[in-house]
Amino acid sequence: MGTDNLLSLKDDMVAFIEGHGLVRLPGYVTEDIPSIVWEGADNPDSWKDFVEMAKRVGAPFVTFSEMRLEREELDRLVEEAGEMNFPDEEATELVEAQWLRKYAGMVGYIQLGFIHQGIVILHETTTEWYERFQSLLEDVDSFHDIVIDDTEHDEEDE
Repeated sequence: MGTDNLLSLKDDMVAFIEGHGLVRLPGYVTEDIPSIVWEGADNPDSWKDFVEMAKRVGAPFVTFSEMRLEREELDRLVEEAGEMNFPDEEATELVEAQWLRKYAGMVGYIQLGFIHQGIVILHETTTEWYERFQSLLEDVDSFHDIVIDDTEHDEEDE
C-alpha cells in the first residue's frame, strides 16, 4: 500500500461494503481462529474482490477492524525501548520507536473478514510503518520475556 494513513481507504471500504448491502460487524479476528488470508498484495483493490466474494457466498456480515497508532501506546513503546537499551540512546529499537512518532493518530492496519463453512476468510491491508511497529513491539516483548525469565532463574539460585 502506497500511503501512510489508511483513513481514506477505510472510508472507501465502508461505503463499498454498505453499497453491496452487507452489514459491518465491528470486530477483530484473532490468530487463534481458523482462517484463510486472502492473497492480493499485488492488487491494491483486492479488498473490493474480497467484499464481492463475501456477498457471492452469502456471508451474513463482514467483520471490520482498524488499528490506529495511539500516542500513549507509542510513548510506552519508546520508554520500553529506552529501558531495553539503556544507556545507548542510539540503539536501533529506540531510534525506530522515536521515528514512529510521526505516525501517531494514523490508521495503519485494516482487517476485513467473513465466515464461510466454518472458516474465517480474512483480508488485511497494512502500511509499512505499521508492520515495523508490530515488529518492534515483538522485539520489546521478547526482551521483557528474557528479563523476566532471567529474574525468575536468579530467584531460584538463592
